[in-house]
Amino acid sequence: MKHAQKFLSPAFLPVYFFIATILLGGVLLHLPISLNGTQLGWVDAMFTSVSATCVTGLIVVDTGTMFSKFGLTVIALLIQIGGLGVMTYTSLVFYLWRRRVSLTDRIAVGQSLQGDPSFNLGRFLVRLFLVCFGIEAVGAIIFYSLGLGEVDWFSSFFHSVSAFCNAGFSLYPDSLMRFSGNLPINLLFMLLIFLGGIGFHVLVELPGFLGSAFKARRLRDTLSWQSSLVIRTSLWLILIGWAVFFLIEQRQDGLFTALLQSLFQSVTARTAGFNSMDIGIMTDTSLFIMILLMVIGGSPGSCAGGIKTTTLRVLLGFAVSQIKGRDQVVVDRCGIDAPTVNKAMTLVIFAFVLIMCSVFVLTVTEGANLPHQMVRGKFMELFFEAASAFGTVGLSTGLTPTLSIPGKFVIMMLMFVGRLGPIVFLTMLQAWQTRERYRRAEKSMLIG
Repeated sequence: MKHAQKFLSPAFLPVYFFIATILLGGVLLHLPISLNGTQLGWVDAMFTSVSATCVTGLIVVDTGTMFSKFGLTVIALLIQIGGLGVMTYTSLVFYLWRRRVSLTDRIAVGQSLQGDPSFNLGRFLVRLFLVCFGIEAVGAIIFYSLGLGEVDWFSSFFHSVSAFCNAGFSLYPDSLMRFSGNLPINLLFMLLIFLGGIGFHVLVELPGFLGSAFKARRLRDTLSWQSSLVIRTSLWLILIGWAVFFLIEQRQDGLFTALLQSLFQSVTARTAGFNSMDIGIMTDTSLFIMILLMVIGGSPGSCAGGIKTTTLRVLLGFAVSQIKGRDQVVVDRCGIDAPTVNKAMTLVIFAFVLIMCSVFVLTVTEGANLPHQMVRGKFMELFFEAASAFGTVGLSTGLTPTLSIPGKFVIMMLMFVGRLGPIVFLTMLQAWQTRERYRRAEKSMLIG
């Protein structure tokens, strides 16, 4: 009876929500009405549903040609549900966290909101959806206008939703490579991706920031500490990726196109799955940097995946504190409490172990019986694929459609865990544990 009650714990609700959405989406995408006169296997239909609901963008079939308008509408709805569903849940948790609500009540969002008379759930959700839908609508109108007759309204809305929700699904076989030299379209998609990846609580503060930006001297003067931290960390990661991609990748498209492609790829590498250059011909150095960016991901309360920018800052703060011999972890002149540091450490360890185990399984399913000479370079592709799935990015070197059925299930598992966030699964596991009410004798251990 106790085990049954644990399955009904609010910590499991996001998991049930996503599983139900994925199963329904897979069934709909398997129907003949969703296809353009072709057939789609159940595994590929479910893979597409997982990728769309988890706003990843990894594909096993060409989206634009395989699916009908009905099927594409289903995919767009799955992207919207997946993107805003987690954004809504994590935004509510973030709101309650700022008011120091207990962890149990943070998970049981409904009960917590009833206990906070100052919070209006309806107003909060209306504000969230108005902001998100407004950004997507404006993005679609601008993309249609910039398309100069080459982009229809359906394609405009589909790509706008996909970009803001950081899904990376495109109706074009080459993603956005056809627009690689188009500055306005590149800027539009980068802005949509950036806004979708910084978190709703930051989006809410941005209008006030933009209104007083010219009066303030520094970013932190007009934004909260966390929002300022998120934006500055995101910008630094974009600049670092931009510089690396521009210096490493040798192209013959001219200086302007090279700068624009490098910037676009740096923006999309952490959160979305669009690409304006062929990922399959990029150098291993660039692929390695992209793996790091994909694992970092976006920010809490956003449509993006990964370990999040805030986790990165806590880890960097911890490293600096250890080097300086400081007992307290400091990030941007503020001390970080021990539970936050422990959670960041646990999250990174969990992500590292999950990705490494998945890569190991993929090496078994995708060529374990072949000698190294025959699969040279395959390990980097598998590592890249696993990181892309966990970070819900969707970039691929072209390996996804050739994966075996077990390999596809591994990628689906990574997308699912990466979308909900490892912390959700750790919370679920902890819900099964009985809290120890004693401490063991401690001993020191030789380290390093």
